Amino acid sequence: MGEDTEPTDDATAGSDGGVADEAPTESDQFADLTAADLSETFERADYVAEDDIVTTVLLALRLGKPLLVEGEPGAGKTELAKVLASGLGEELVRLQCYEGLAAENTLYEWNYTKQLLAVQASESGVTEGADTANGDESGRGESVFSEEFLLERPLLRALRAGGDEPPVLLIDEVDRADEEFEALLLEVLSDFQVSVPELGTVRAPTPPVVVITSNRTRALSDALKRRCLYLYVEPPTFEKEREIVRRKVPELDAAVAAELCGVTRRLREEPLLKRPGVAETLDLARGVAALGADRGDGLSRDQLRSLLGTVLKEAEDVERVSDDLLDDLVAAASDARAAAAGGDGGDETVESDGGETVEGTGSAASADGETDDRP
Repeated sequence: MGEDTEPTDDATAGSDGGVADEAPTESDQFADLTAADLSETFERADYVAEDDIVTTVLLALRLGKPLLVEGEPGAGKTELAKVLASGLGEELVRLQCYEGLAAENTLYEWNYTKQLLAVQASESGVTEGADTANGDESGRGESVFSEEFLLERPLLRALRAGGDEPPVLLIDEVDRADEEFEALLLEVLSDFQVSVPELGTVRAPTPPVVVITSNRTRALSDALKRRCLYLYVEPPTFEKEREIVRRKVPELDAAVAAELCGVTRRLREEPLLKRPGVAETLDLARGVAALGADRGDGLSRDQLRSLLGTVLKEAEDVERVSDDLLDDLVAAASDARAAAAGGDGGDETVESDGGETVEGTGSAASADGETDDRP
């Protein structure tokens, strides 16, 4: 079975018609990792994770499979990868996707300026790569297509950085990239290898931990999904979001944290261009704490109006907030404060201004509020 056999859709075919050497997995590395260990990792990072989050992440680590995380912007998808990197003591290699993302921005580039200077300094110009392979270390015998001139990009960096502690590769907002980029990922995710024509096939000695996030702005290919374990981050309930705010902004009074969650929940009922996510709720909480607006009996209309820029990021959405809506927001904050005071630690019911009832369980949340998950 040759190591350079081209990969098929799901495995590499051997010359005997069987399956050739499969891509290495991380099952051995994380064989001793338990759900309790992983839960403790999330707790130390103040990332509120439910059992389904812990179980899915644990399976991805043990099986050596990429983890595809989908959900609304600001729900904590990017933060999940950051927590894994810090909790497992590994390097975070991040690839931020965007429209028109090209292979040279994800795999590697050659340092053309350095190559040009090397050619100009050589009397004989560019030499054949075979000279380097034959051990010629003189200035004339070295090729400009060697390690010295290679610029690693995130995918190649993640594959070559393997070892006892392989990195966490975060492919962020993959739905922003073109469909052609998904095809580039297939070889990486199937066999954890890439082909560099000038250097040959680069294989990861130990596969990286791969986390792929998507805001579901477009459907991803079936081939990409087959290579991943799937996790959907549900929008948090009122109680879950309040727990996130209490952990991430501990200097904020618990009653005020409940008020702010009531405000953002009421705003999400409006037909906004960009509805506030958990990340915006945290921005609002930090804004209130920074201005000392939590030292009163409750949020006022003037305080809320001055803080609209923390939760609304479109001019049209800000203009939509009328005096009547501000009154509704103040009422929603008051209702949330009262409900939090009367339902400490148990099941909780929050009645919004429009009479809609929202129930919270008081359990841990599957979303965290981080600001890197936003457009």
